[in-house]
Amino acid sequence: MSETRRPPRSGIYPGTFDPITNGHVDIIHRAARILDRLVVGVAMNAGKGPLFPLEERVELVRAEAEIIARRTGTIIEVVPFEGLLVGFARDVGAEVIVRGLRAVTDFDYEFQMAGMNRRLDPEIELLFLMASEGNHFISSRFVKEIARLGGDISTFVPHLTRERTLARVRAPHQGE
Repeated sequence: MSETRRPPRSGIYPGTFDPITNGHVDIIHRAARILDRLVVGVAMNAGKGPLFPLEERVELVRAEAEIIARRTGTIIEVVPFEGLLVGFARDVGAEVIVRGLRAVTDFDYEFQMAGMNRRLDPEIELLFLMASEGNHFISSRFVKEIARLGGDISTFVPHLTRERTLARVRAPHQGE
């Protein structure tokens, strides 16, 4: 019998990552164990009024992704993007979109987005990963709010992100 090799599985994990949280890191790590190549797409999304400029968000995600890539042996790329998610997936050669779910409210939104993306490109599969038990309540929005109010965010974000977030919320003219 001849052995046939399957083509490498390539996927994207999109997000704003403003800032990257331990929940994001968990999903990246778990997706890297499933896929051969993972592209983490950092969305421009200026409409959300991000705390961090795009370049710094890419840098912070890249710092964590490099650790995971070394650990798993998976090719992980971190790139900024704007526009339709399925278009981005096609541009980077991904056949899977990875999304993390924390709660029922995430599912409602993601379910609608999945239907729209499926209609736009039926060849791209969606892979939902449930947040790990210790991360299901973490959101970038809550991290920023806790940091602004002087709370401890050290259990919610990686060390470098913690330092950068605290510097941002303490600096005048934050987010510029």
